[in-house]
Amino acid sequence: MKELDPMVFLAVFHEMLGFWLWVLVLVGVVGAAAFVALLVRERGVVSRRLVQSELLGLLGGGVALVIMAQVSSSGFTDAGGPADWFLIAVVYGVGLAATTVLVYTLMGWRKPRAPQKS
Repeated sequence: MKELDPMVFLAVFHEMLGFWLWVLVLVGVVGAAAFVALLVRERGVVSRRLVQSELLGLLGGGVALVIMAQVSSSGFTDAGGPADWFLIAVVYGVGLAATTVLVYTLMGWRKPRAPQKS
């Protein structure tokens, strides 16, 4: 494989996840749009909410690894080379980041920051 073809990745992910791939894509797009809207609405990031969502993001990374192990035909004991461990790290990182953004967004829309008095 001399070049990266996004359609190959799409086909592989669709084979592994089936219908759930499109659910995850939809959640990602809606979550990202809600996150941007929240940042515009609040004119910044609330640090306390960010730290709380980062802590839950650590758990989300672990859940992403569990999902990866369930949908693939191999487990963590089959990882042998650096590429396998890099892929595991990427899956954990994507799960961490996605969970952090989604939790921050849900917390923000559920309990928005009080308006500041000037």
